[in-house]
Amino acid sequence: MIRLNYKTYGEGSPVLIFHGIFGMLDNWNSFGKKLAETHKVYLIDQRDHGRSPHTDEFSYPILAQDIFDFLVEHNLEKVHLIGHSMGGKAVMEFALSHPDKVVKMVVVDMGIKAYEGGHEYIIDALSNVPIDEVTSRRMVEEHLSQEINSFSVRQFLMKNLTRNPEGGYTWKINLSLLKESYADLMAHDLSQRERVEVDTLFINGLKSDYILSEDESKILEVFPLASFLGLEAGHWVHAEKPEELLKQVQLFFEG
Repeated sequence: MIRLNYKTYGEGSPVLIFHGIFGMLDNWNSFGKKLAETHKVYLIDQRDHGRSPHTDEFSYPILAQDIFDFLVEHNLEKVHLIGHSMGGKAVMEFALSHPDKVVKMVVVDMGIKAYEGGHEYIIDALSNVPIDEVTSRRMVEEHLSQEINSFSVRQFLMKNLTRNPEGGYTWKINLSLLKESYADLMAHDLSQRERVEVDTLFINGLKSDYILSEDESKILEVFPLASFLGLEAGHWVHAEKPEELLKQVQLFFEG
């Protein structure tokens, strides 16, 4: 068992929030603080991300086991779950194995199907940064800008940059392991799993293609209590529409 890095805010029924690939708990900090007005919120760095330990194994069943271990470590019997993208599939994998541990679950812009990919260019761009040689954050951003046009995506990725105690810089994420595991993560398909009755809200970005209207019937075969809601956003719903997302999550958890 590894000990995941986390922050906690508030009091009340517990809510665990899990970020997406290349992310960290800080991505959800503002959201978590507001949700903490009504719940005890745990913001969690998944393994090989943020300040959690680097390991040599990375898969959805392993991430689900990490969630179970976190509940045991913190004496949590039943929890609400929120997961975005990779975090969304991780909480679904957990719920399929431990439905008795889940009060309600919110999955943000992630379906149950396999995906063809889409982040390879990010992995390549990060891998192409001569991380052992750079001497400033500006140098890293200049390298990334050669392959990633979006300023907001570069800024999101730059949050993974940290100073090395021995000097220079390093990545918080376990880049080599994520690169090695990426194809299997994308291929992970939950559509043939046995159905579980977990009250689940799927919130998708209407400008994103992670959950399409034709996916809903397949999702209902596995999560028959699922409901669906679209917000006018891309994949990073919590960054683009934080207030609307918060409102919908609160309504769902209190309903």
